[in-house]
Amino acid sequence: MANAEWGNQTSIMEFILLGFGDFPELHIPLFLVFVVIYIVTMAGNILIIVLVVANQHLHTPMYFFLGNLSCLETCYTSTILPKMLISLMTGDRTISINCCILQFYFFGSLAATESYLLAMMSYDRYLAICKPLRYAVLMNNKYCLQLVSGSWISAFLANFSVIFLMSQLFFCGPHEIDHFFCDFTPVVKLACSDTHPVEIVTFFMAFIFTITPFMLTLSSYIYIMIAILRIPSANGRQKAFSTCSSHLIVVIIFYGTIIIVYMLPDTKTLRDLNKVFSVCYTVLTPLVNPLIYSLRNKEVHKALRSVLPRLRAFLRAKTIKFDPLKFQ
Repeated sequence: MANAEWGNQTSIMEFILLGFGDFPELHIPLFLVFVVIYIVTMAGNILIIVLVVANQHLHTPMYFFLGNLSCLETCYTSTILPKMLISLMTGDRTISINCCILQFYFFGSLAATESYLLAMMSYDRYLAICKPLRYAVLMNNKYCLQLVSGSWISAFLANFSVIFLMSQLFFCGPHEIDHFFCDFTPVVKLACSDTHPVEIVTFFMAFIFTITPFMLTLSSYIYIMIAILRIPSANGRQKAFSTCSSHLIVVIIFYGTIIIVYMLPDTKTLRDLNKVFSVCYTVLTPLVNPLIYSLRNKEVHKALRSVLPRLRAFLRAKTIKFDPLKFQ
């Protein structure tokens, strides 16, 4: 009977992303803010990747994870911001169902990968501080590569099952998504067909790829804090804490906002606030990652100072080679 009812209804082909509401006067300011954030995010993360690859001193497990995190952040922010910028600039807020599901696929897969990358970085700091004598043996290159490749592959493969079930849903209206991107809950709420299978699978995926790495990260930092407090000298404690404080800031922003958005009750009062908190883990986290690591990390400063002269020499050589005066 239910299938017959759905069959008699018209299937919609696209959604409308309501974004931040109908305030045309805010579109230009928001566009300018987000385009600056996008440029800084891309430039900062690409710079971190270049530094990690180009500088031999940064070929360590910690910076290998950081390079992967920066690579992920460039993909992560490019999944959300370009569509948002186009909507703010043109006023066209429509998105096809297939593109919407595809956007959620990349968003969900990259978010799951980031959860495990953050857990790996916390485990790396745990070994460096709590087991320094065995660190080189336990965190070798082969093991690091296995951890990172496993997190990328498993996240994208696992999220495919959610996407397959979402693609089987029937949408007959309404077609307005009260969000600025295609998140799971706002999309599934619009389905006219049974959503229990995809909700059950998503619950287990969220437990595996969000709760589990969060608990691993939390456990690592509990042991780290205990080890730091046992260091007799104040300078030793400060040095040990400085090696993981930057990562801890990123973890707090990422997991703190996700917990607020997905674990607090879905009420009308909190719905608009959830959009603001969603900006934190979709837009601000990729932005602050390179800023925090570059501003607070002496090794990154050294790598940047060694790369800048070569970059200036390269640009100077290109300028001389393509001197427009030669063609006059």
